[in-house]
Amino acid sequence: MALPDLLEIVPPKVAPQGVITIPGSKSITNRALILAAMAAGETTLEGALWSEDTQVMVECLQELGFMINVQSDTQEPANRRITVYGQGGRSPKGGTATNPVELHVGNAGTAARFLAAFVCLGQGVFRLSGVPRMHERPQAALFRALGELGYRVESLGEPGKLPALIHGTGPHAGQCKVSIDQSSQFASALMLVAGPAGWKVHIEGDNEDESPYVAMTERLVAAFPRQGGNFRVEPDASSGSYFVAAGRLWTEQTVSKPALQVAFWPNSGLQIDEKFPRITAAAPREISRSRDLGDSILTAMILAPFGQESVRFTDLGRLRVQECERVQAMRTELERCGARVSEVGDNLEIWPGTLHGAEIETYNDHRLAMCFAILGLKISGIKIKNPSCVKKTFPDFFQKLAAPEPRGLGVRCCDPQGRELNWDCLFAD
Repeated sequence: MALPDLLEIVPPKVAPQGVITIPGSKSITNRALILAAMAAGETTLEGALWSEDTQVMVECLQELGFMINVQSDTQEPANRRITVYGQGGRSPKGGTATNPVELHVGNAGTAARFLAAFVCLGQGVFRLSGVPRMHERPQAALFRALGELGYRVESLGEPGKLPALIHGTGPHAGQCKVSIDQSSQFASALMLVAGPAGWKVHIEGDNEDESPYVAMTERLVAAFPRQGGNFRVEPDASSGSYFVAAGRLWTEQTVSKPALQVAFWPNSGLQIDEKFPRITAAAPREISRSRDLGDSILTAMILAPFGQESVRFTDLGRLRVQECERVQAMRTELERCGARVSEVGDNLEIWPGTLHGAEIETYNDHRLAMCFAILGLKISGIKIKNPSCVKKTFPDFFQKLAAPEPRGLGVRCCDPQGRELNWDCLFAD
């Protein structure tokens, strides 16, 4: 059963309790899929996320000729056990300029950027395209870097964006510079492929030596079994932040261990958002997107109206070019709920205050939907438009809200007619 177009979250009468499992990391899963395709043998990814973004990556790799087996995961419904039969660095075969190999990446930024670099190892022409929003998102820095390496990239619409034709000519040594000012995924795309390709990548931009996602890529490349084997994908800290926030809304924000907890919270240092419980417990006056948190900074914004003082969220420029214009979207929807929010440059300041219910526009952005659904656990009358957009990274999110304890929070989720949905049917299919 699909989710309705409008879903109301009914606040529970008692604090949510229990230990919630969360899906695997999207960022790690899609990096691991590229690395597994380049491995010399058979690689099994345990705990891999199975969402819209990772399915896009799997389907594109299959389109390129890679054999991939997908099995269910008994521990987490949104995960899979994915076996990739690597081709030892052998290049995928492309098409021609008039009949290219078509790769549709949806609105998956990681797939769009990682595959753009990966197909350069092939011989022939590849056409990358996505949904209209993906065609608005920046690619120019990556395309310029590929050009410096000797590969031809042709944007078919607006320059520096998808759709684009990429002319693969196989691996050959070269050097390039790439800016991460708009997205660290540009550097990660090149780093994933650099070894087999013979590339030397020089990274430029703000905090080029400290970008957490570039550091994640570097560590995964070093640790990945290049000859094949098993690789475990850790739980996604960004997804876990919603349930940490749910616990915070029902307890004092300074409490380190609320009744609601997340199982197997990651502590490897790979994910910047693993710091979310610690940072939000400290109730800081300022939180930086580049220094403190990644995507979970949106979740922290939901908590801000319940604090004692205003909170400044800084360095938010990259949020403007993601699944939607997230800075403007968060300000608009928080104000719709009665929050006092100030937007100055790439910063938001949010003050404590009394909120009320509202119909939340999600802009087809999974993180907007999940953030405001968590707000609905505390504020009556929160209704989420297009809730099925969560399938991008967390397909069973609403199932976890609605399922009875201990598998979920036992929260009532109702359609526009006020009818409670059967939690067994709450899959964003």
